[in-house]
Amino acid sequence: MPKLPTAGSSVTIYDVAAAAGVSIKTVSRVLNREPNVKPGTRQMVMAAAAKLQYRPNVSARSLAGSRSYLLGLLFDNPSRAYVSELQFGALHCCRQEGYHLLVEAIDSTAGDVVQSVEAMLQTLKIDGLILTPPVCDLPDVLEMLDRSSTPYVRIAPEHDAARAARVNMDDRLAAYQMTELLLGLGHRDIGFIKGHPDHGAAHLRFEGYLDALRDHGAPVRPERISQGYFSFKSGVESAEALLGDDDRPTAIFASNDEMALGIMSVASRRGLVIPQQLSIAGFDDSPSAKVVWPQLTTVRQPVVEMARAAAEMLIFRATRSEDGAAASRLLDFEIIARESTAALTVV
Repeated sequence: MPKLPTAGSSVTIYDVAAAAGVSIKTVSRVLNREPNVKPGTRQMVMAAAAKLQYRPNVSARSLAGSRSYLLGLLFDNPSRAYVSELQFGALHCCRQEGYHLLVEAIDSTAGDVVQSVEAMLQTLKIDGLILTPPVCDLPDVLEMLDRSSTPYVRIAPEHDAARAARVNMDDRLAAYQMTELLLGLGHRDIGFIKGHPDHGAAHLRFEGYLDALRDHGAPVRPERISQGYFSFKSGVESAEALLGDDDRPTAIFASNDEMALGIMSVASRRGLVIPQQLSIAGFDDSPSAKVVWPQLTTVRQPVVEMARAAAEMLIFRATRSEDGAAASRLLDFEIIARESTAALTVV
């Protein structure tokens, strides 16, 4: 009987087959996540591969079949925390399924954005693309992907939702409930910082804020609404305008956490005590929301889970069939109440 290699040495698919007592074809089917393999056999192969620390050669696998074992993620978002969580979620799924992830920053306002994406596709053999806002709503890019028959999943699209597979959450309802939380604390004068105008979720969050004010009979004051761009800087600039004089709101709801942190910075500089003199709420539940003080009240958006789901949908399509792939997934959110909000103090 041939001696099996030790873990850490050059292990091949033949070694895994010998250790598991199955054929090379069976090992290939298991590692490629193909159906119609008995659970017991699959478990034996995976156990042998783990024991030998076998790592498939992605290049060799792609040459042997029609798949590249490579997914792409395209983004254009100034929030580093958001992009980081997207990458983490997609990578987690890719590693589990033996895939690699290519992450590309895209300037969605550039005149050659379609050519840039097309050039990338021509250079790299990709099994599918994860499109994040606002890239997921660029008509010319979507048309080019459709023409080239490139599979893609859109995260939080605003327009033409039924066009292709998508993953999203109910941003409008989440913003509604966060505004309700502030109203329930006695706040009637609530400022709002809108997100980037090119992002569909930004519009939905603003609509949720307006819906809640109107449903509860609270005033909608245009001077309490400021345009932000999902960046810390725009949060600072908006807060300077909203907190510029003594006539200021008692609470401000920002469309993401980075802008909410910008509000906190301005409030601190102006000597305002949070939350006694100003309640602040954000959106995303980014890591920074838990390390600032007071900790930030926010909406926990399932960014990691959304990216993971998008990758799963693409890999399912590549390994099984388009007909069996899910067309959409709606994920839950959670309102996280922390120390940056409190009941309105009547002086």
